[in-house]
Amino acid sequence: MASTWRTLTASLSAGALLLTVFGCSPVDSTSSSSAQPSTTSSPSATTTPEPEPSQTAEEQQSTADMIGQAPEGAQDNALTVLNTLAVKGRAPKTGYSRDQFGAAWADVDHNGCDTRNDILNRDLTDKTYKANTHDCVVASGVLQDPYTGTRIDFVRGQDTSTAVQIDHVVALSDAWQKGAQQLTEDERRNLANDPYNLLAVDGPSNQRKSDGDAATWLPANTGFRCEYVARQIGVKQKYRLWVTQAEHDAMANVLATCPAQTIPADGGVITPVQAEQQQAQTVEPQPTQEVPAPQPTQEPAPQPAQQDTNVYYKNCAAVRAAGKAPLYQGQPGYSSKLDRDGDGIACE
Repeated sequence: MASTWRTLTASLSAGALLLTVFGCSPVDSTSSSSAQPSTTSSPSATTTPEPEPSQTAEEQQSTADMIGQAPEGAQDNALTVLNTLAVKGRAPKTGYSRDQFGAAWADVDHNGCDTRNDILNRDLTDKTYKANTHDCVVASGVLQDPYTGTRIDFVRGQDTSTAVQIDHVVALSDAWQKGAQQLTEDERRNLANDPYNLLAVDGPSNQRKSDGDAATWLPANTGFRCEYVARQIGVKQKYRLWVTQAEHDAMANVLATCPAQTIPADGGVITPVQAEQQQAQTVEPQPTQEVPAPQPTQEPAPQPAQQDTNVYYKNCAAVRAAGKAPLYQGQPGYSSKLDRDGDGIACE
């Protein structure tokens, strides 16, 4: 009996041991097997690719950065170009005069039209022209003014022409104090007549601006400010002009609202030699039109310049009474007070 009990006890102990060893394993194994798709395999599926999305994101960010810069080109981004300009204080205004930049509204491209009319012709729409000027002298037109964002109906005349004025985006006086004193005479003349530095604008706004820079004056039309300072930056880069610290900071503040702003494209200034070549090319195909022939009639100023220069007219009524209207700049009796719109033609 005792032997039988010992045998039974031994069997039970062995069974318990087997249950302990093998009885739990199937449970763990089964649990492990059933959980593997979600616990072992799944983490393997999600953990292994985890670095890939991170790397892809970095690559995508790098690509995005490149895409953001490439179309602009670092050399064309207004803020980038601004940071290449020298920052200095103003030079003395001593010696400045409008004459330092050549004759007002010179015909630098020799197309038979003065610069003022070239810009009016470029910036106005629905234009009409003064008779017998070969579509040169703009008589009327419509300006969508960039400085105010309003429409201005331009009508040429003694009392109306000033409604639309031609603004030097970088004022000549400002340029004189920031590097233009070191330019050659030709470079200063080009700066004064460069279409890149000229805009037809609202007359009163132009008067308020005077010779101010971006630190003292910005257009009332906030939607144009980015392009405005970008053009100033482009002009200063082109003519090697500097900016003051206050001007630099004002420009940077504007460009902070439009970091992708680029400097406007520059068509360049046509030199007299290039203009003569272009003119010859224009005349050769159409010799019967005699395009150059009418030009002297548009530039009569040099002819009477040899006459008596002591002629004086009190007003335009006196000019008309003498049968001398209109008077061109350089003719005897011409004075700026008779030429209220500053286009070089008085008492029209």
